[in-house]
Amino acid sequence: MARILQRFLKDETGATAIEYGLIAALIAVAIVAGVGNAADALGELWNGNNSRLADAFR
Repeated sequence: MARILQRFLKDETGATAIEYGLIAALIAVAIVAGVGNAADALGELWNGNNSRLADAFR
């Protein structure tokens, strides 16, 4: 039983999977933040153009 416990404590294969998971989560957060910023910029662009067109037809 002690041998199995020692082998389990020395095994580091799960650590690699956790590290890859953390990297993937950070990349996902960066993508979500970037898309949110791009959506805000596009919204401002369309709203600005819409108000200019509305003023032109008055």
